[in-house]
Amino acid sequence: MAARILPVVKLATKVTIAGGALYVACDSGLLGSSEQGSEALGKAKAAIPPAIEEWMKYFGLEAQLPTMPKVEFSPVQAWNSGVRWTISSLSEAPTKANDYTNQCLQYLKDLTK
Repeated sequence: MAARILPVVKLATKVTIAGGALYVACDSGLLGSSEQGSEALGKAKAAIPPAIEEWMKYFGLEAQLPTMPKVEFSPVQAWNSGVRWTISSLSEAPTKANDYTNQCLQYLKDLTK
């Protein structure tokens, strides 16, 4: 009987952890707009170093951690930049194909002269 319950308990644990992670992500604004994501990043940057120091003191570790590097990255500016580039390239594709075809024809005409 324990052999039948163990897979169910494992599955329930995994679903609970995944659901909790999804709830925390939604609640903190990570799955919202770019402004909400930027705010969540700012909150995380402010909360993580003090939490690490507190846990290190709690466990008796007094090692000096390196300072966090200053990364100048704005999620608002980078939001969907890959999608924009792809759509832009796809919209320019017919024009580029026409230009390359004309260049190829001109090259072939020059070769046959």
